[in-house]
Amino acid sequence: MTTAASTTAVRPPLPPFTEESARAKVQAAEDAWNSRDPERVSLAYTEDSVWRNRDRFLTGRAEIRAFLAEKWERELDYRLRKELWAFTGNRISVRFEYEWHDAAAGQWFRSHGNEQWEFDDNGLMGRREASINDVPIAAEDRRLV
Repeated sequence: MTTAASTTAVRPPLPPFTEESARAKVQAAEDAWNSRDPERVSLAYTEDSVWRNRDRFLTGRAEIRAFLAEKWERELDYRLRKELWAFTGNRISVRFEYEWHDAAAGQWFRSHGNEQWEFDDNGLMGRREASINDVPIAAEDRRLV
């Protein structure tokens, strides 16, 4: 296995996915995103990974890393849950929700969405398509504490 920063890094579990390995991949993604560490999260993606996140289109780890750093500067006290929806071959589909609040007014939000992931043979994500909607919530209505 090569170093994590290498373009030939191996990130198990590898496709083709079984239910067990797909669930492990989803849990690993949830754990990484909850770290709110853009560097750590970005290493799960290929160097030329292509993303659609809401209305933003990103290409490559550097853009992903910058996007995540900006995201977690805006979305404070971010907490995420992911759930396996479906899998086949080198693809996984998840549903997720996360909660966060803004810095200006302290308003809490719950963000709901779906993602489709496509992986290379080394288990790195080469494509991510995410659709997300935000719903304002009261602090006492939080579920992900």
